[in-house]
Amino acid sequence: MSTTSQASQRIKSLLDENSFVEIGALVTARATDFNLKQTETPSDGVITGYGVIDGNLVYVYSQDVSVLNGTVGEMHAKKIANLYDLALKTGAPVIGLINSAGLRLQEATDALNSFGEIYMKQVNASGVIPQITAIFGSCGGGLAIIPTLTDFTFMEEKSAKLFVNAPNAIDGNEISKCDTSSAAFQSKEAGIVDVVSDEASILLQIRELVSLLPANNEDNMSFDECTDDLNRTCEELINCAGDTSIALSRISDNGVFFETKRNYAKDMVTGFIKLNGATAGAVANRTEVYDEEGNVTEKFDAVLSAKGCDKAADFINFCDAFEIPILTLTNVKGYASSECEEKKIAKAAARLTYAFANATVPKVNVITKKAYGSAYVAMNSKAIGADITMAWPDAEIGTMDAKLAAKIICDGQGADAIGACAEEYAKLQTSAIGAAKRGYVDQIVVPSDTRKYIIGAFEMLYTKREDRPAKKHGTV
Repeated sequence: MSTTSQASQRIKSLLDENSFVEIGALVTARATDFNLKQTETPSDGVITGYGVIDGNLVYVYSQDVSVLNGTVGEMHAKKIANLYDLALKTGAPVIGLINSAGLRLQEATDALNSFGEIYMKQVNASGVIPQITAIFGSCGGGLAIIPTLTDFTFMEEKSAKLFVNAPNAIDGNEISKCDTSSAAFQSKEAGIVDVVSDEASILLQIRELVSLLPANNEDNMSFDECTDDLNRTCEELINCAGDTSIALSRISDNGVFFETKRNYAKDMVTGFIKLNGATAGAVANRTEVYDEEGNVTEKFDAVLSAKGCDKAADFINFCDAFEIPILTLTNVKGYASSECEEKKIAKAAARLTYAFANATVPKVNVITKKAYGSAYVAMNSKAIGADITMAWPDAEIGTMDAKLAAKIICDGQGADAIGACAEEYAKLQTSAIGAAKRGYVDQIVVPSDTRKYIIGAFEMLYTKREDRPAKKHGTV
């Protein structure tokens, strides 16, 4: 392995020191068309092998842009496919470090077939081993399918490019008008990218993510010793209930929170936390975004958006595939309302409902503020399979706001009658106590005690088993 290539250095920075073992170092291109035989292709433009991250086995491939621009040809692809075979046999994650001009034109149909072989390996590995990609240079055309078939995607903030069609090839667009290949576009608009950062930070964050994930779908040994107080109170939790990314970090052991798709659909937060040393997936509605100084930088209505639903559904499916329990923080009063939303929201909300209802892992729901209408039902309610539902004392749970309900019920009556009706409706139909009396809420907990009750619930649910009707797969 060349010690000077950028591709090599990335592997060295990613893995534990001196742990990398290269596989297929002597492989070169077999094709001879267009004088390719006269061109040296060391490792055929991709370095492949295995090593460890915090002692955990991982397989890594890193494309070498200094060899034929890192293009994918027959042997290049075979090396990646071979890596997937080993990863599936041993049950360990695959990490791809991408920097490639795409298809190797000199190999034409052989290269096209090679793309398909990689896709097939990725599909077979999906839901069996975690797949992570990081894009450091170009990733265009058919190569763009590779990161989107993986579970998590990182993108370098300045040099990385991800596209199916180049920005200048899109009708009515050119790159200075809208750079559709940029990390900013792919993370904020397309929602493909989980993390955008500089190269050093990306490699560190991949290490952090790997330490939170199980090695495979049958691995139940991904636990750390908990050094945080299991009974720790979170006195400040109620003050950050609007920005649930902060709330989740307060709940988690030692403040650990790895947020996924962090620039996309910010009204919905998804990510991984630690509870008593075990990883849990978290899904939460968000109404505010705070900066590091504690200032509100963005605000959202407490509603489900199409993008937010899709983001959450994908995350839930990953957690369920890898037996990662799911925590939700619910604060939702309805659905986003606009012509654009109406095109997508029904299908997206159905996907979210299906994902929660279909997941058989332990599921705990905490209602922090509002839980109204069918949007609440879709957010991991007891009706669609939540094992334990908690609510804060002031949470509101029901069909709609009490004042609005009173106006409908007492239509045509005076303000005093409507006010009295609203007060009675709030007490009987929208209070946490009212929902608990009907069995829709299992526990009413004060915000500061939320962490210890969540930990207790997941401890109780550790041995959960749930049988479902036999079928090949669902269709939603």
